[in-house]
Amino acid sequence: MTTFANDAIAYYNALAVPANLPPDIGVMNPYQRPDVQQIVNEFYTKFFSDNNPRIFVLGINPGRFGAGVTGISFTTPQNLRRYCDIENDLRDTPELSSRFIYQVVEAFGGAQAFYSRFFLTSLFPLALTKGGKNYNFYDDRATTQNLWPAITHEVKTQLNFGGGTYDRRVAVCLGRKNETYLRRLNDQQGLFDRIVTLDHPRYILQYKTKAMPVYLERYITTLHDCLNEL
Repeated sequence: MTTFANDAIAYYNALAVPANLPPDIGVMNPYQRPDVQQIVNEFYTKFFSDNNPRIFVLGINPGRFGAGVTGISFTTPQNLRRYCDIENDLRDTPELSSRFIYQVVEAFGGAQAFYSRFFLTSLFPLALTKGGKNYNFYDDRATTQNLWPAITHEVKTQLNFGGGTYDRRVAVCLGRKNETYLRRLNDQQGLFDRIVTLDHPRYILQYKTKAMPVYLERYITTLHDCLNEL
């Protein structure tokens, strides 16, 4: 029988760049690189070789220094080595979101404990850029409209990992503006019974650094509250 890991590995190895984006929007697809394919294989085999129900935690779209490099959501090369024990030769990259997420992972009990209960992903799975900088799929209307069919397809496909054993009772949305689009998707497709929203990690580290312990506690409390619904 297939596992979450088998499905995820096959999915990421087959990801293609949409053809209908505005000409000034770039897309990073690291999954065609053999070194990233190896990382994806090792990561999902290590943490997802089962069909246990997991709560989906959905960001916007990856940053160019996180999953845009490693292929693993919210994860830099150095955090793969430090927190996931996955060695790699990729160059270390600065990524605020990854720094905060792995503080959450550690506070939850470490990578094994966290990934056994949660799946970190994004509404759109590939990093977007404009003018060489990170770009969000909702930053302009044309990009949002052009990507919406792909967003719908990619999220629904990921929900079928491991035979569709995800916990549909609740999803965690990262980002207040992102919530608008996840709720729209949910209204259209009926994917989750309930959505809870947390401030995006980048926002926290960019604008609320002094209050980071408060946000960290809020994350951990929310995650445990979601699990208590099981």
